Amino acid sequence: MAAIRYELLKTEKHTGARRGRLHTPHGVIETPIFMPVGTLATVKTLSPEELKDIGAQIILSNTYHLWLRPGHDIVKEAGGLHKFMNWDRPILTDSGGFQVFSLSDLRKITEEGVQFRNHISGEKLFLTPEKAIEIENDLGADIIMAFDECPPYPADRQYLKDSLERTTRWAKRCIAAHQRPDEQALFGIIQGGMDKELRRQSAEELLELDFPGYAVGGLSVGEPKEIMNEVLEFTTPLMPKDKPRYLMGVGSPDDLFEGVIRGIDMFDCVLPTRIARNGSCMTSVGKVVVRNANYARDFGPLDPNCDCYTCKNYSRAYIRHLIKCDETFGIRLTSIHNVHFLVTMMDNIRKAIDEDRLLEYKHAFYESYGYNM
Repeated sequence: MAAIRYELLKTEKHTGARRGRLHTPHGVIETPIFMPVGTLATVKTLSPEELKDIGAQIILSNTYHLWLRPGHDIVKEAGGLHKFMNWDRPILTDSGGFQVFSLSDLRKITEEGVQFRNHISGEKLFLTPEKAIEIENDLGADIIMAFDECPPYPADRQYLKDSLERTTRWAKRCIAAHQRPDEQALFGIIQGGMDKELRRQSAEELLELDFPGYAVGGLSVGEPKEIMNEVLEFTTPLMPKDKPRYLMGVGSPDDLFEGVIRGIDMFDCVLPTRIARNGSCMTSVGKVVVRNANYARDFGPLDPNCDCYTCKNYSRAYIRHLIKCDETFGIRLTSIHNVHFLVTMMDNIRKAIDEDRLLEYKHAFYESYGYNM
């Protein structure tokens, strides 16, 4: 038995947008879906119960960071990540491959794997495809990612070609190391930078390995959005129609719309909680930086069109006061709102796909939010 099953329900009439269901060991996920990021087995400042109330269907955790703290052996001893963090819905773990990109000053890539310096203690670490899969098997997420290299932008063509071919070789090693294929679905990650023919090569090589799902990696790494969308529009049709498609590390409202329109089913990003910590909030009338002085006597809700816990109970003036005083409750309130905003937006996107009016909904959303069409 496969660990997951993707059910394609509908392709929207006017776009490549897809409505689907992803069946996993810990429940069914309605797609397209945004996944809040819980790097260290927690979505920052939010409890699992609050995430359920918000409507989060699946969360993402980070293999590299959990390897360092508390250690995958401890999570395994606790009964796996679901029990350790008291979350009974699906979980996806990345492989640590993004840290190959984000910790570029602290690592060295070889054919065998990646040598890191622990960003906390400075000690030397060595992460291989086999080690990444061992950690992910111990963590026990429903969906796990193959170990890859996320190349920088810009990068020359030869570097991108060498990198993607190494990623393919690492993908084969990940498959060989995977001990729980009936319980955990291992996804492959298509690389190739902004070069379309290299994207095609990567997709063809990985499709031969018949992963149960595929991700597009190496986007949203500093390139202009129009280039990202162009590469995505080229890459997505290369992916199987009967398997889930995941765009890694993307979470702004416009990127979610553009990805859905191009046929992506799954997204993740730290954005909603990261900007919440600075008092920035996504609302139905655009971005609100609630810490700004003009909200000091604003006793209305953060977003008058939102029914989240924050907006039903607290004013902009109160939230500003908390943020300015460095009170954790203020960050909790802005985080609850931002995650709720994206979860609700994706729910509305799914309804719009069902009714063949996604472009109409996008136009109305962009106009209200202040995006240029």
